[in-house]
Amino acid sequence: MIRRLSLACCALLALAPPVVAKSRPKTAGTVRVRLVTSDGPIVLALDARHAPRTTANFMAYVDDGRFDGMTFYRSARNRVAPRFGFIQGGIRTDARRILPPFPLETTARTGIHHLDGTISMARRADPNSAGGNFFITVGAMPSMDAHGTEPGYSAFGHVVSGMDTVRRILAEPTGGAMGGQMLLREVKLIKAVRLDGTPKPTSLPRPWLMKTGPTRPAPPPPRPAPRPHP
Repeated sequence: MIRRLSLACCALLALAPPVVAKSRPKTAGTVRVRLVTSDGPIVLALDARHAPRTTANFMAYVDDGRFDGMTFYRSARNRVAPRFGFIQGGIRTDARRILPPFPLETTARTGIHHLDGTISMARRADPNSAGGNFFITVGAMPSMDAHGTEPGYSAFGHVVSGMDTVRRILAEPTGGAMGGQMLLREVKLIKAVRLDGTPKPTSLPRPWLMKTGPTRPAPPPPRPAPRPHP
């Protein structure tokens, strides 16, 4: 499954009380996005100044409507302190919506760390494989930051309103794959809306929007013309 966080990261969920990323007025280089979900709204402030490539990637999905109709599908709760953890959402494995991957912007480079309410990109083992899936933390998660030879994950913004929605999703019942972290009732990501600036959709195809009509049966073959009698 593409764009999933490794199970090892789940074992490293921090036990410390949340270090809150304080809300602050919009500044230059900040792009706000509203995620409309079936559990309530979440408003994000993305740091285009310090994490330009990651923010540009996320906004391409927003401006193309690639997140619309998708879900939050994973809740990774800390086993010792279940009020903390992260929720994960995005396009999952929908190949029709995926955009090309981009180079990882590490926390060591950007200075954006995994605090309470941080949004970051999910990825496979390849550090440069992030794309259309993301996660939001509840509580500080320094294990997700770059350290030593570990590149960590690409944090690129924080929640400015709607942490009650994030916590509600985190508390949803889970089971199944990924160590029992898959939501039994996926939370609909109804729409992702840009709140700042002008939309910049890509020129790439959007095959998930293509509608196909019902298949019509093939017409019967023509009947042979009658032959005259000799």
